[in-house]
Amino acid sequence: MATFSDRTPDNVPGRYYIDTTCIDCDQCRVMAPEFFARNEDSGLSYVQRQPLSAEEIALAEEALGVCATASIGNDGV
Repeated sequence: MATFSDRTPDNVPGRYYIDTTCIDCDQCRVMAPEFFARNEDSGLSYVQRQPLSAEEIALAEEALGVCATASIGNDGV
């Protein structure tokens, strides 16, 4: 389970975030490239835009559900 206090610094503020347990598998970026991006220096993914609509939230939740390392959280502020 992702930990809010361990989120990567590139995440935009909001409910969704990625923490430092990310292994750069690319799954979230393939599923939802409008929300998830990669920091080329650290090799970690981050949330570049928060989902807003019900459809966008469902897509973000789907990415969260398939994350191999449970690095995506949805309890941010």
